[in-house]
Amino acid sequence: MMSNKNSNQKYLIIHADDAGLSHSQNKAIMQSLEEGVVSSYSIMVPCPCFDEIAQFAKQNPEFDCGVHLTLTCEWKSYKFGPVLPVTEVPSLVDDDGYFPMSRDEVRKKANPIEVEKELRAQIDRMLSMGIKISHLDSHMYTIGLSPDLLDVYKRLGRDYNLPVFLDEHHLNEFGIDIKQELSASDFCVDNTYLGDYSMFEKGQLSKYYEHILNELPNGFNMLLVHPAFDDDEMRQITIDHPNFGSEWRQIDFDFLNDNRTSILLKENNIQLISWGEVLTKKPCIED
Repeated sequence: MMSNKNSNQKYLIIHADDAGLSHSQNKAIMQSLEEGVVSSYSIMVPCPCFDEIAQFAKQNPEFDCGVHLTLTCEWKSYKFGPVLPVTEVPSLVDDDGYFPMSRDEVRKKANPIEVEKELRAQIDRMLSMGIKISHLDSHMYTIGLSPDLLDVYKRLGRDYNLPVFLDEHHLNEFGIDIKQELSASDFCVDNTYLGDYSMFEKGQLSKYYEHILNELPNGFNMLLVHPAFDDDEMRQITIDHPNFGSEWRQIDFDFLNDNRTSILLKENNIQLISWGEVLTKKPCIED
C-alpha cells in the first residue's frame, strides 16, 4: 500500500455535507458551489428536501456530487427514516420507524445485510434520477463503525465503481485496525479537517478555518463543511443542537463565500481537486 503524504503539492477537496437535509441547506450549498469555494458535495437521499437538490445535481453535472450514505437522524424534532419500507430493514429504525439518533445505536442494532440493502437503495435512487455520482461518503461516518459495516462500504464502492471516502483518523477513532482492514486497492485522505466546537464557542470558527488553510500540509486533504443559513427552518431543525447548528452552518457559508477565502487558497498554493482526479493522484496508505 502506498501514500501521497510525500507529495510536494497541497491538494484539497472542500466538501459540503448534508445536501437534501433542508431547503436552507440546499440553497446554501448551491450558492457555495456556484459562487464560493466548495468543490464537492453529497446528498442525503432519505431527507425531505432530496428532490430539490436532486434536480440541481442532474442539471449541474459539472459539480462533484456524492451520496451521503445515511443511517442516523440526530435531530430532536426533525425525523426521517429509510428509503426502503421499514419492514425490510427493521434493525435500522427506532420504535417510530425513524433512523436512530446516535451512532452507538447503529453499532448495537444494525444488521449489516439490512445496511447494505438500504444503502444500495439510496444509491440506486440517486442513479434513477439521472445524477452523475462522483463518490460515496457517510453521514456521521457511521459506515466506519465496525469491520462488517466497513466491508459493506468498500463493497458498494467496488460494485458501483465509485471512490469511497476513507479517513484514517475516523477509522482509528472507531477502533478499526487500518493495516488489517485496508488494502492496496483502497485509498485514504491524508488529512481531514472539521469545524471545532471549542473554536465555535469562542466565536473563532472562521479563524480556525483560516488557520487550517494557512497550515495545510502537502498531500490529499479534505475540509468538511456544512453550509446553511441561520434562518427559521434551520433553527427549528437544529434545536438544542449547538454543534453543527444553524449559527455554525451560517458561519460555514459565510467563510466559503468570502473572497478572502479564495485569496487564502491562492496565497497558500492550494489546488482544489475533484474526486475524478483523486483516482489518478491518490493511492492509499503505506505498507
